[in-house]
Amino acid sequence: MFRIRPRSAEAEAEAHHAGSGMLSDFILGSQDGLVNVLGILLGLASAEQSRGVILIATLAALAAETISMGAVAYTSTRARRQLYLSEQRKELWEMEHIPDAERAEVREILANWGFEGEEREKLLDQIVAKPKAMLDLMMAFELHLAPVAPSQPARSFMIVGLATAVGSVIPVLPFLATTNVLDAAIAAVVLAAAMLFAVGWYEARTTVGSVWRSGLRMLVIGLAAGFAGYLVGIAIHGRFGV
Repeated sequence: MFRIRPRSAEAEAEAHHAGSGMLSDFILGSQDGLVNVLGILLGLASAEQSRGVILIATLAALAAETISMGAVAYTSTRARRQLYLSEQRKELWEMEHIPDAERAEVREILANWGFEGEEREKLLDQIVAKPKAMLDLMMAFELHLAPVAPSQPARSFMIVGLATAVGSVIPVLPFLATTNVLDAAIAAVVLAAAMLFAVGWYEARTTVGSVWRSGLRMLVIGLAAGFAGYLVGIAIHGRFGV
């Protein structure tokens, strides 16, 4: 029917979506890595395990979590791209074979935006006359799908994996600096709280909202999940004595 050619506006849109995706990937990886490892080490510490056991378990979890989260980010982002391309092909087929139905759908979108009468019909004719504009409109406002660049799955893998590794290593650092498990566990909680708040603060600074509210929300959610490991450790130690 027609060839879809990249335009500067499209490139700018992809860059914007890539930036948004990078932020969400960073938050996903760093928070997940930090909370999971914090939960493991608090659980082991509350079960009175040795520093060596805690280090082995948390470093193993760090490695596994980093690879796992990176792989999940890659496959999920690739799936979003495949879905977008599949739906794009369907829209192209519908535009070619059932143009009246597609025209009616564009008219409905314009009506929802408040365009009426002659103004709506004139704008409708202009959009239908530009297949690329019509396709983009349908993808965004009928299907509510955003384009995913070919490089984005690999980028998500790297960002999520790296953020997971960084988040995971934060609560482990005190156990590398001291042999006292209790002191290290307390320091791990303090470091984790600081990083969680920093991630929430950065999110609000990059998007919208109160930096303090966002930081405290991230801190509370993260520490609540991390302390679940502490409670599990106490329960298992009390029940089985391990």
